[in-house]
Amino acid sequence: MSADDTYDGNHITQLLLQTDSLEDFLQGLAETAMELAHCEGIGITIERDGRPVTVVSVRSAAPKLDEKQYGQDDGPCLQSLRTGEEITVRDMLAESRWGDYPAYAAACGIRSSLSLPIAAHTHTAGALNLYAAPPAAFEGTDLAPLRSLADQATGGIALALRLADAQEFAGQLQNAMQSRSVIDQALGVVMGQNRCTAEEAFKILRSASQHRNIKLRDLCTELITSLTGRPPATPGLRPRP
Repeated sequence: MSADDTYDGNHITQLLLQTDSLEDFLQGLAETAMELAHCEGIGITIERDGRPVTVVSVRSAAPKLDEKQYGQDDGPCLQSLRTGEEITVRDMLAESRWGDYPAYAAACGIRSSLSLPIAAHTHTAGALNLYAAPPAAFEGTDLAPLRSLADQATGGIALALRLADAQEFAGQLQNAMQSRSVIDQALGVVMGQNRCTAEEAFKILRSASQHRNIKLRDLCTELITSLTGRPPATPGLRPRP
């Protein structure tokens, strides 16, 4: 791709729609970056729960360099992730920052790197990390498309995570609906057997649950199964018409 190509929201949306998971989306993002800047390795670091992880990479150089930085809790990719700033290393052999990481990178055949922030200052902050063999490898590269790619990736990651959270919420809602249905069925049985109100039936079931030290839903499931010979039917979430 040429440097004149732009990576707008439509490009990112199309990439997101063509993938089945956040990992696949980020892999496509890394491969797109490789098309823009031919180098020895590209990795994407995402931090969740305070722990940085290389979620995807292209070629073998990135993972070991990322892990070295994680191990010493310092390095250009972590600095970019934490500060939200673009970090360029012109020559590892002339670098005095980040302890012994530059010497390690040079020993691995990497003399320069570029880290671009993704989703800066959020709970899912990350960095797009590019590693190159020659020094000053990115000085002659038009970085605008890469910066645009990293900027648009921020929105893509946020959308993907929101979708994942929505799926998790839907699963929790499904479980809650199923539990309520089973309990309601058991309440009807107890009310019929004891000729009591729903409140009194609930107290009976709750007392039995506590006495046997099992969950209320499991107790109700046992009750319905013992009476009907089959597990109770539970509702599912249906899409809106």
